[in-house]
Amino acid sequence: MPPSFAPPASSLASPLASSSAAAFTPGQAPTPVDFPLTPAHTSAAIWEGVTRRASDWLEAQGLSARDAVLLLPFAQHLQPARLAWMKLSRWQPRIETTRSLASALGPAALSQPLQLTGDAAIDALTARTLLRGQTWAEGLRDEDPRAHDAAVERLVEAANALAAAARLRAPDRRAEFWERGRQLLAAQSGVGHLERALLAVALEWAASDPRAPATDGLFALRPSAWLHLQCGGPDLLADALLDSAEAAGIPCLRLSADLPLDELFAGGAPQGRIEQAVCEDFEDLAQCSAASVLDHLQAGRAPVALIAQDRVLLRRVRALLERQGLGIKDETGWTLATTAPAAQLMAMLRAARHGAGVDDWLAWLKTPLAASLRDVGGAGALSALEAKCRQRGWSSPLAVRTDWLPAGSARIWARAQEALAPLQHRGAQALEQWLQALKDVLEKLGADEQLKRQPAGGPQVLDTLWLSKSPWPGSAHEAVLKEAQLSASEFVGWVSDTLEAGQYQPPLEGGLQVMITPLARTMLRPFGAVVLPGADAATLGPVPPGPVLVGDRLARELGLPTVEDKRQALAWQFAQLMRAPALTLLRRGHVGSEPLAASPLLDRLDLALQAGGHGPLPHWTDPRIAAPVAPAHTARASARAQGRLPSAMSASAVESLRQCPYQFFARVLLGLRESNELEVQADKRDYGTWLHAVLHQFHDERARGVDPLLDDAARIERAAQDQMRELGLSAAEFLPYSASFARFAPAYLGWLAEREAEGERFAQGEVERRVRPWAGIEPALEDLVLLGRLDRIDAAPDARVLIDYKTGSVKGLKDKVADPLEDTQLGVYAILMGAGHAADSSHRLNLSQGSNLSQGSAPSQASVNPLSRKAGEGGGEGLRAQYLALDDSKGIASIEHEDVSTTAAVMLDGLRADLMSIHAGDPLPALGEGAACDYCEMRGLCRRDDWEGAAP
Repeated sequence: MPPSFAPPASSLASPLASSSAAAFTPGQAPTPVDFPLTPAHTSAAIWEGVTRRASDWLEAQGLSARDAVLLLPFAQHLQPARLAWMKLSRWQPRIETTRSLASALGPAALSQPLQLTGDAAIDALTARTLLRGQTWAEGLRDEDPRAHDAAVERLVEAANALAAAARLRAPDRRAEFWERGRQLLAAQSGVGHLERALLAVALEWAASDPRAPATDGLFALRPSAWLHLQCGGPDLLADALLDSAEAAGIPCLRLSADLPLDELFAGGAPQGRIEQAVCEDFEDLAQCSAASVLDHLQAGRAPVALIAQDRVLLRRVRALLERQGLGIKDETGWTLATTAPAAQLMAMLRAARHGAGVDDWLAWLKTPLAASLRDVGGAGALSALEAKCRQRGWSSPLAVRTDWLPAGSARIWARAQEALAPLQHRGAQALEQWLQALKDVLEKLGADEQLKRQPAGGPQVLDTLWLSKSPWPGSAHEAVLKEAQLSASEFVGWVSDTLEAGQYQPPLEGGLQVMITPLARTMLRPFGAVVLPGADAATLGPVPPGPVLVGDRLARELGLPTVEDKRQALAWQFAQLMRAPALTLLRRGHVGSEPLAASPLLDRLDLALQAGGHGPLPHWTDPRIAAPVAPAHTARASARAQGRLPSAMSASAVESLRQCPYQFFARVLLGLRESNELEVQADKRDYGTWLHAVLHQFHDERARGVDPLLDDAARIERAAQDQMRELGLSAAEFLPYSASFARFAPAYLGWLAEREAEGERFAQGEVERRVRPWAGIEPALEDLVLLGRLDRIDAAPDARVLIDYKTGSVKGLKDKVADPLEDTQLGVYAILMGAGHAADSSHRLNLSQGSNLSQGSAPSQASVNPLSRKAGEGGGEGLRAQYLALDDSKGIASIEHEDVSTTAAVMLDGLRADLMSIHAGDPLPALGEGAACDYCEMRGLCRRDDWEGAAP
């Protein structure tokens, strides 16, 4: 261990010791020492050269090594530098970075109210306070809240950038920096009023902070010498420190490891193996990157640095490497918001917000944070709740009817709403109150313990959101938490921003083999190999822009990094990769059909190689083993039910059997279903469900004589409003369909008046029927039930009229009934009404009529007189069936299915034959023909696209 850097009177706290002063002449020009690309200066060997050169200089100057300070670019350089110095068996100077040395001298001053904290989410709330009362800012907030939020974000960005730039100056030059900024801002032209005003606030906000940065303590130190190693471009703070020390007569040694990219190989050949790979697509790039890492490790080049240029790509590469059980450490970390605990907490907050959908609630209820609620409901209660919501199409929490839910599901839903009630405060309240409400909810649910038990960021989420700690009294954080007033949506936004700003670094499991790190942190580190995926023009080359309010010109005049400065720094960082024993550069050649050029840095590297006479950049040899796979088309899918038959069939099941037997096998016999989407935005399906309910309520109340003085127009309007409330539909979201209904209602009432003038009357609606068509006829089909729900049955003078409401196109309905035997729906409904049976065999039809399903209305009665059959009539005699198109632009349209009883009889015979074939064990082939395949959810199960000779 190096000796502690205490300030003895002979060195640090007093002027230079006489021996040091005698060996150094104040004002002497510093002599920079470079470390070019040679075998002695590879990433593994350079530290021996740096420490030896520094030690020799101290000895030649007669300076005390133990009282000197060697400053390095990054904390990751401290260990290799200290190890290299220990090999010299000499006194070791204090080896630090500017930040680590400043931290050792004492803590940074606590930020006070209205001062910058460096926490973007907290600073944004402070910025809102600063802008409050500014007429131009208030006007912007009233006119465009989003623009106001963007202005706050830019203000915080600019203020922090200016404060960071000021901290890099010597203390006696800082006031000059702020004054220069004011002068440049006053002289600016061609900049909008809003931008200038925001930049002025940012400048004064940063300048008004009276705290001295912790690094100011460095300028007061008096070591025997300052030594600084530059790598990756100039270090403004270190340069300012050494300039100040030289002016005070303290010896300084400047070392530089920077390499000029364009002249890298002018003095010799590359010191390591360099190769590039051009990949086909994203997945190929990820696989090649993983293969390259594994190849280096197999060759003994460990650890491997995997450079994080493209985080999306790196996630895929990491997943591939983790399958190999490698020890991976990620220095870049993950955004805290991407961890599972943060996602679970955000799911809870999204469920609590005003306007959340049932999908949001279900997503939260499935997380570990809602485990106690699932326990209350019991096993399977949450699944039953979700199934019911999807079945009924309940997309809004207001639409959920707990009296229709199973007991366990109803308990979950009620407890969930009760649990989140504290987070559903409608008005604005202090951030501290929101956090307390969140903390109370988590404790009530036991979710705080759930978060603490989740190692991948759970405790860090609680800590970051001030749920497990309190800010220092009198600090800026405490002031913001107490004073900032936020609405519910603003609070959720603050939580999201705070989690986005947080970082989580997963622990290393096992020995270190792969290090995921940014490009800058690979410099001068003894990696066995470096792999850089994403070496293309879109990923490696562009640099992050500076603050929006501080243009490049102003940044140059203020001494802030410009775009050109950042590009040069990137080139210096890239050039350091040439010190590695092996370097693999990988990129895509194109994105889709668009070509993707190599990074300009790769082009410069290639030119440098050729200029040095070393040929073009070598190509990477793919170590993956090619395994040819012969095409294996599958035969047309087919299944056997082994005599199994369904216990019940609906019209859609019959249609499925007629369209494709394999589809019937999957849907009906296996019971496979796609879950319905719970869309918050009302769609055509919601409109159809609502319109069915409106018409049934209208006709039911009208038939029962409810409010007899109410006219039909008022009655149907009341039914519309009642059903909107019943189904939980938002008036704003349903507005387009409400406008359609306003046109529909008078057209429908006109059509109804015409029908009633012809003697036709509404008899029943939303009627469930179940029949056993083959009872007593076919033993194998004895118990098979056909079932369905009929939208409406009217009574006409000469017949019963079966009506099915449709909101589709009239043309499609006409095409459907053009060939009656292809219209399965009305054919099955006619069977449910008793059609398809001869008069002498009507006793075979076991017909049972279920209760009316519509909410709040009386059950349909089997004894309604208009429906009773005359003595001796067969079940299908006197029956008509039709589709009623409700939203055609030309008005209400009836599309008749001619002679539906005949269709029912033929369909019944055909259905019997098909079912008996299934019972006998005949195969159920996938037909793969017609429109039935286009949107069939079983297409992946039957492998339709993999059949030999299959059409696309």
